Order: sequence, then C-alpha cells, then structure tokens
Amino acid sequence: MNKGRILVVEDDVDISNMLRIYFGGLGYEVQAALRGGDALVMSRKQLPNLIVLDIMLPDMNGYDVCKELRTTTRTSHIPIIFLTQKDERSDKIAGLELGADDYITKPFDIEELRLRVQNAIAAAQRQTQIDSKSNLPTGRLIEDHLRDLMHGDKAWTYIDARIDGFDTFTDVYGFVAGDEVIRFMSILIGEVIDAVGTPGDYAGHPGRDNFIIITHATDADKVRERLVERFNEDVRQHYSFIDRERGYVLVPDTIYGERKAPLMTLTTGMVSTRTHQFADIREITELAAEERRRGVSGESSASPIVTSW
Repeated sequence: MNKGRILVVEDDVDISNMLRIYFGGLGYEVQAALRGGDALVMSRKQLPNLIVLDIMLPDMNGYDVCKELRTTTRTSHIPIIFLTQKDERSDKIAGLELGADDYITKPFDIEELRLRVQNAIAAAQRQTQIDSKSNLPTGRLIEDHLRDLMHGDKAWTYIDARIDGFDTFTDVYGFVAGDEVIRFMSILIGEVIDAVGTPGDYAGHPGRDNFIIITHATDADKVRERLVERFNEDVRQHYSFIDRERGYVLVPDTIYGERKAPLMTLTTGMVSTRTHQFADIREITELAAEERRRGVSGESSASPIVTSW
C-alpha cells in the first residue's frame, strides 16, 4: 500500500539515499532532488504529499524554496519539514514564518523523523481535505479558493472535467488500476497548466472521477483542448494491448452476456468571468457541470452498444 509520496530535497547523497531506502521500505513513494530548482520543477510535475527540505542547498537555500512553494497556488498546501544542521532559534522561527510545518536538526533520529512525516501527512489530509490519491484539494479548499477569486478583480475560467467510463474501467481492471488513472490525471493536469496555463492556476479534485482547473490564461480554450486531447490519447496506456487495439472493453452483462464499453474519455464544461457575472459558488459549479453534460455524453449513453453471445 502506498502511504504517500515524499520529495527529499538534500544535496548530501548519503543522507538522500538513506531516506529514500528507509521510507521506501515503509511503503512511501520517495523522490529525491539534489538542488532547490530541481525540487520546484519536480513538485509541480508530480505533487508530493510531503517535502523534506534541507536549508543548505547548492543553488538556492531552503527558505527560498519554501517561499516559492508557499506562494505558488498548486503547491501551497504541501507540508514541509525543514532538515538542517542549524540549531539556532532564529533559523527555526524564520522557517516557520515562511510556512514550514516542522523542523528537525541533524544528526536526527530516523524514528522521530518517521513519526513527524507520518503525522504531517495525516494532519494535512485531515485539515486541508487533500485527496490521498491525486494529492489535490477537495471540496472545502476548492470553495475557499473560489470565494477568494470572486472577491478579486482578476479574470479567470473554471473548467469542470469528468472521466467518462471510469466506473466501467475499474469494474474490469480493478480499483488499484483505477487509482493509477487518478494519479495519471493529477500529473496530466499539472503538465497542461505548465504548458499552456499560468503560474497562478489552480487544480482540484471534487470527486472520484471529477477534476477542476481554475485558470487565468487568456486562452482558456487552449487549456481545455490540450487537457482533453492529452487525456484521450495517453489514457489508452492504462488498457491492455488487446483493448487498446479494438478500442473497447468487454463488460459482463446479465441480459446480453457481454457488452462493449468504450475506452475512457474526458468531457469538460467551462465558465468564465470574462463572459459571466457570478452571484455565488453554486452558480459557477452548476453552470460548468451543465455545459459538461451538454457536451459528449458519459458512459451511460455508451452502454447500449452490446453484443449477444
């Protein structure tokens, strides 16, 4: 069982490898970065559940890395534990003021660090409602972000995206494979935002097969089109070779014996402050969902494609 994704930012290779092996053996997925700049790129590409961050790095100090993470919308919620040789009270206060969640000094007790990591991840998921599979914000956090935007003066667009055929996929391939699709979708959203969005764009995961993007890009259509195009092409890699080649999966059916079900696709709806004035959050989400439903229909409409045996 994957307990979460940890990013270790440490230029001491021995310590980095030790942490990677130790936490990997406990069931965590561990990535390592030797430089602060690499850590920023990696954290945007695949959101970690927690970052263990050394203060003394070769290219930029940990404080600057922490500040960048905290001021970037997509990474602002990630728990950070500072790891350093410094033991001055002023250094601890400086880190905590920047938004670090915890602080541990070298040499450290590995069991103590394990407990701090475990508690920080659990607290973040409990307090900020982060989905454990996608590591993206869920209900309340999304609502809070929308409220902040509605009080601002910057234009933005809300994109509602749903994975059609997800339930059928999990019925055939299982929930573990379904979790991989959720993680794939989270990574894909980050890549699309980096490619055609803006640094202030926001991603969320309101429900199992439902994701949202709030973008400040002037051409939001490009964000939506890139997301749909990439998903519909890349998600095919989650199917077996046979299912990819024939373009459908066979699902047990009590009446027909088996039925054909299409591969997963992404449908989207979009509303923007450039064309609408919104009275409340509910209006935003309902309008976007309504537009999504008016688009390509979901898996329920595809189920009548059947074969008798």
